[in-house]
Amino acid sequence: MGSAASPPRTLDATTQEDLKRVAAYKAVEMVKSDMTLGLGTGSTAAHALDRLGALLRTGQLSGVAGVPTSLKTEAHAARVGIPMLALADAAEIHLSIDGADEVDPDLNLVKGRGGSLLREKMIEGAGPRFVVIVDESKLVPRLGCTGAVPVEVVPFGSAYTLGLIRKVFDELPGFSARLRTVKSKAGDDAEELFVTDNGNYIVEMFFEDGIHGDLRAISDSLLRITGVVEHGMFLGMATSVIIAKKDGSVSVLTKK
Repeated sequence: MGSAASPPRTLDATTQEDLKRVAAYKAVEMVKSDMTLGLGTGSTAAHALDRLGALLRTGQLSGVAGVPTSLKTEAHAARVGIPMLALADAAEIHLSIDGADEVDPDLNLVKGRGGSLLREKMIEGAGPRFVVIVDESKLVPRLGCTGAVPVEVVPFGSAYTLGLIRKVFDELPGFSARLRTVKSKAGDDAEELFVTDNGNYIVEMFFEDGIHGDLRAISDSLLRITGVVEHGMFLGMATSVIIAKKDGSVSVLTKK
């Protein structure tokens, strides 16, 4: 057995990366040997992957396997030595750990601004415990306050599907939606449509003052659109949220 992995630093957590690390390490304390984990995607979840890898290498955890929510997470997990399973091969996902773009007072989330929302929702909804790790800047009064709410759509007819999504919010002032683009791989100033790990596109929805109204009704309206695969509102899925604060303290909110 190797030497013990160094514990996380909990003081002087003054940068956002420090806060992400503190929250991630706190979540990893919930992991026990022989668990199968849902492995999240994004900069906060990356700290959890690093910590898990360190604990596995030093023998403080054993028998842990992960189901990755993206190709990026799969590569990261392989790099730090976390064994992996396909979703179909996991008898049970005991615990999922991931970050979030927004958390509202009812622990509803916006996730998937990095484009991994479909696999995240499939894997993190497959087990009884989903722990969300954030810094306090992610807490919002309503979903959609701080940026895009993503919707994954099939490429065929994507412009038409975009129009149908806009119709859902026809009466809402300040709403806009667009297909996400990224800089072209050709290296010039051109842009191209962002493509998810599943070969789909992302529609970004923007709300001037966040999403008002019944979130579940809005979810149903979006999912009834043929061409929509999934959206980035994770409603009622989080069982607990770990929040790292600027003063170095950590609080945990649990689902009511």
